[in-house]
Amino acid sequence: MRMHFLPFSRFLLAATFALGITACGSGISLDEPIEGPVWWLTRLNDQPVAPGGEPQRDAQVAFDRSSGRVSGAGGCNRISGTFTRTGSALRIGQLASTRMACADPARGDIEAQFVQALQTTASYRLAGPGRMNLLDASGRTVIVLSSAPSR
Repeated sequence: MRMHFLPFSRFLLAATFALGITACGSGISLDEPIEGPVWWLTRLNDQPVAPGGEPQRDAQVAFDRSSGRVSGAGGCNRISGTFTRTGSALRIGQLASTRMACADPARGDIEAQFVQALQTTASYRLAGPGRMNLLDASGRTVIVLSSAPSR
């Protein structure tokens, strides 16, 4: 009986180790959910995004697991919608937005690109403490977010 236990325990140990290595290599930490913090936009389509003068309007999102809602701001307007997350897959539903005019056309352009990129998100990857990349269906990073606003 003892001989059967030893190979199984080695198998279990090897499987646990392999799972740990796979999770570490993917950049996804199961201990750090995306829900909770406010995620601030730092890069959009490979371009850095500088914060504006009004922190409450800077492009940012927050995910609420209990309601399945995502909310935030695009730079000029408030945005909200739904999301689903399974493992590293992330789908953001149709977003609603307020309709305030942007005094700064550049902010308006960033907002339009940000909302579009959110809508094309297919997955995410945590990229270190307080950093998250949103990826499109081809695996290309379209948005880089930080849980601390850059000021």
